[in-house]
Amino acid sequence: MRTLSLPLALTARISPVVVLAAAGWALTSGPATTPAAEKESAPQSAAAGETPSGASTAAASKQYAAAPAPCGSISAATIKSLVPGAKTAGKEIPSTDTALRRTCSWNALKGYDYRWLDVSFEITESDEAAAKSYKENIADKSGGGSVPGVGDAGYSVVNLTTENKQQTREGVVMIQASNALVTVTYNGSDFESKKAPSTDEINKGAIKAAKEAVAALQSGQKA
Repeated sequence: MRTLSLPLALTARISPVVVLAAAGWALTSGPATTPAAEKESAPQSAAAGETPSGASTAAASKQYAAAPAPCGSISAATIKSLVPGAKTAGKEIPSTDTALRRTCSWNALKGYDYRWLDVSFEITESDEAAAKSYKENIADKSGGGSVPGVGDAGYSVVNLTTENKQQTREGVVMIQASNALVTVTYNGSDFESKKAPSTDEINKGAIKAAKEAVAALQSGQKA
């Protein structure tokens, strides 16, 4: 019987509570810088609609009151497609304040193929606070591109890392929707070939999950 040796980075990922619980929610990304050819860019999105002025601005500045249940934000069909073999119910990560921050994780090893998906929600005090946090987050993840048509602003980046000759490709999608921030992290590896899934597969999978997560946010409780 063949024995699989997981890279240290992926071994850490298989214990999400230990890795993520201390922060309440997590935004993960491969530590290495990806060659330009490995980074996925999308056309710049159109500017968000103009914000109403006067009294209506204050009313619209905080649209969401609480984070939705993250494990119910992605359809079972999408989970089966993106993380084959994972339990569709997911695993919610403990948070210090579930009204403001919630994260759900799915991961599975099917045969030699490993996939991991995180979906996180953060509710801030205002649109302005969310926009500031969003800009700070994408500044730390250069080389990606905008995601048009989702929320008020969206950004996607894909990185390739190699550890002990094992490749892992990870995509991160960050969306600002009013006073909420939605972050999706999706990665994968093949432990037989030691190759990673394609940039296109990881990027499209992360964006698909992000669109569903934002839709779940928008259909949930509002402030």
